[in-house]
Amino acid sequence: MLTGQLTTVAAALFTGAAIYVNVAEQPARQALAAGPMLVQWQASYRRAAVMQASLALIGGALGCWAAYDLADRRWLLAALLLIANWPYTLVCIKPTNDALHRLALSEAGADARRLVATWGRLHAGRSALGLAAVLACLWAGH
Repeated sequence: MLTGQLTTVAAALFTGAAIYVNVAEQPARQALAAGPMLVQWQASYRRAAVMQASLALIGGALGCWAAYDLADRRWLLAALLLIANWPYTLVCIKPTNDALHRLALSEAGADARRLVATWGRLHAGRSALGLAAVLACLWAGH
């Protein structure tokens, strides 16, 4: 049972962080002028990427372990939803990330604002995958 609980905790931590970005951090950064907005995004992204990628990987591994340990394939659904954040990020979000990282502070303007807004919409997909993983954990745990 501990493996299922640990999977749920990892999924909830991932989801909470992802939703926080969409609900609090993204609107706050978009209220800044283009230059400070870009600087804030670049600094924040470096820190958040490591945390979120780790939580998705750890939660995915724990979900696989829970499926084996508890002989319940529903935990695999939670694991797959968490791990799905990796390909989603690499395929869907990375081009926008790369464009934002290439922008220099002196180039911050309408393009930076558009890219940060696009990034926020794409990041909402990570929040949705996380929420689906939490719901899968709750389903498997009951």
